[in-house]
Amino acid sequence: MVFGQHPLLVTLGDPNGLGPELACRFFGITPPEDIPVVLFGPGEALELHRKRLGLPLFWEEIREEEMGRLSRGIHLFQPSGAEGLRITPGRPGPDGGRAAGRSLDAACRLLTAGLGAGLVTCPLDKATLKNAGYDFPGHTEYLAHSFGLESEDVCMHLASQQLRVSLATTHLPLLGVPRALSRERILRCLRLTRDHLSRLGVSGPIAVCGLNPHAGEKGLLGEEEERIIQPAVVEAEERGLEVSGPHPADTVFYSAIRGEFAAVLAMYHDQGLAPLKALYFGSSVNITLGLPLVRTSVDHGTGYDLVGTGRAEVHSLSAAVHMALRLGQ
Repeated sequence: MVFGQHPLLVTLGDPNGLGPELACRFFGITPPEDIPVVLFGPGEALELHRKRLGLPLFWEEIREEEMGRLSRGIHLFQPSGAEGLRITPGRPGPDGGRAAGRSLDAACRLLTAGLGAGLVTCPLDKATLKNAGYDFPGHTEYLAHSFGLESEDVCMHLASQQLRVSLATTHLPLLGVPRALSRERILRCLRLTRDHLSRLGVSGPIAVCGLNPHAGEKGLLGEEEERIIQPAVVEAEERGLEVSGPHPADTVFYSAIRGEFAAVLAMYHDQGLAPLKALYFGSSVNITLGLPLVRTSVDHGTGYDLVGTGRAEVHSLSAAVHMALRLGQ
């Protein structure tokens, strides 16, 4: 789908977190031109921040039957059940998880019906989301389920100006990572990453991290490299993918930043995201590869302690919106 003919959908995430504030600061001041944008969440949360920031009313509330004939501009869709929820900006509460879950439900349902061209998500609180009955460790797994996919069918990818990182596994305890790794999973992430890079016109090899220190040191520090990761790299090369590895994770990101690799495939969440966020936190974009549509997100959490202080940066939301529009062309 092409933006302009169909709207960009944006979920506000946990209404007690940074989502509504950042939405006001971005869409209320520098909104994208020439496309319709639909915000999903409780209007009360937006209104609180709009008034505090001294912004004019910048959205028009719509109903579901209007989704197929929207004009450009910013619109608000309040999901069923979002009215009357207790909003406590800066403090987590049970209604925050309910609002976030219902907003996601509504956005995914309308996307499935062909009423949106892509999705940008603001941060949610995984604990309050689970307490509201949504038993998913994060957006990535929820979205895979919503579109009839398994979690291993999609790949979490974060992109900054100089570093791009994909994850072979996402929200797992460290104890579960070796069991979750497989040659097929690594191959799928490599293929999805290569397809994404090609879409952006980016060339160059993808570096594959080892799981263990020193990439296993030829079996002395672990067997996963020789048993799983190296065979996946060899098979990827046989399929024509430009890949390299497995590399020790303590040095490969330095090489990637210097331009030796187009992207890095990390084996687990913190292995890949700790170096990226140390350098580019607040300006990178989370992209879910493998979905039947464009989905991007901010690179940070709810930031309850920053709500209303003016210290939170809007750069990641801006980058997520512009990346979604670029991928949706």
